[in-house]
Amino acid sequence: MAWMGKGGARRRERVEALERPEYGWIWKPLLTLLVVYLVVTLALGIWWSRTPAPYSVEQVPMERRGDAGGEPAARGAVTVATLASIVETLYDKPGGYLRNDRLPPGLWLDNMPSWERGVLDQAKDLARALPSMNPSEVELLEEAVRGLSGDGLDWHRPATETHLAAAVAALDQQLMALGGMQAEGFVPGAGLRRWLADVGVRLDGLLLQLASSAGGHKLLRELAIDSEALPESPPWYRVDNVFFEARGTGWALVQMLEGVQRDQHDILEAAGVVEAWERLRAELAMTQRRLWSPVVMSGSGFGPFANHTLVMALHVSRARDLVEEIATRLAESAEQGVSGEDVRQAPASQPEVVDVERGARSEQGPASEEAPEQESAPQGSTEQESAPQGSTEQESASEEAAEQESASEESPEQEDQMQPGADEAETRQ
Repeated sequence: MAWMGKGGARRRERVEALERPEYGWIWKPLLTLLVVYLVVTLALGIWWSRTPAPYSVEQVPMERRGDAGGEPAARGAVTVATLASIVETLYDKPGGYLRNDRLPPGLWLDNMPSWERGVLDQAKDLARALPSMNPSEVELLEEAVRGLSGDGLDWHRPATETHLAAAVAALDQQLMALGGMQAEGFVPGAGLRRWLADVGVRLDGLLLQLASSAGGHKLLRELAIDSEALPESPPWYRVDNVFFEARGTGWALVQMLEGVQRDQHDILEAAGVVEAWERLRAELAMTQRRLWSPVVMSGSGFGPFANHTLVMALHVSRARDLVEEIATRLAESAEQGVSGEDVRQAPASQPEVVDVERGARSEQGPASEEAPEQESAPQGSTEQESAPQGSTEQESASEEAAEQESASEESPEQEDQMQPGADEAETRQ
């Protein structure tokens, strides 16, 4: 027991040493600062991890155009304004852009950086499709594509935030160029199939990752996924990263689909895909429902714990199928439109019909020749009306005098010419 008493005495001596004035003023303030720092960073982490609310697609173009917001805009203005607002959200939300942070609390967070990755990928896909939607003005759109390129992890100068801001500035300039009735606007229906193809590839990749994270659940059979095609299952502490990347993808796509629908509504209606487009938006909106659990769980069946990854995979699977359906129907509609234009551009028989009718009229006699002369009279009147007023008055006076003289000279000749014509008509009867 003596050795236990000696150990306790040594501990008391160390504590008393720290309590001395020459040491007590150092470690107590440091410990207090550390506790305050941890509490502040925890609170900031919770605040920064909140998903931003979606924008109103109706208000975004007017707000971004400023004073010209009340004026009409050309086709494509809503799409460009929506993309600019989505990209601006990445670095303008609480906490800014977190994927390239090297200090806490951004360094500790993983849900929001994964959400940002999903949003950035969809912004890249739409930006790459914009030059094909508006081939007449590609300089600003290509600048936006360059600003969104990269992996989004640059933290040193120029950081990712600088590239994103440059892309937003280029999109705002393009938005102002689309203002007014004189602007050309986007080509109707151009680039839609390319963009939808990229969206389908993204959704298919997310579906495979979510399915592998679901833990081989038997309900994965409904997703029509080959088990051999599934990637390696991520570790348990990275399952939430895939889940929030899917949420970021859905958040961006819901707004992009609404913006594109407002610009290309006539094309979608002609292809008969408006209903499918609305179902796609509704399916992606289901991925934004509130997550009541503090963590992403991967339960099974009707057990006590839910399987959030499996539910997300089901919504992504349905969205992917709708994207493929819409792209296919748009392609069929485009082919039908081209074939319809070919049929309309073949009026080769019209000139032949006109010639035959004119020839028939010439065989009927001089009475049928008077009709074209009467029909051509309004053309002469229109030509006289289009001439200046001074010249028309002088010409009309000279023409009246000439007509009176020619009428007096040609009246006997006309009578002589009409008599043979009447005799010929009697003989024909």
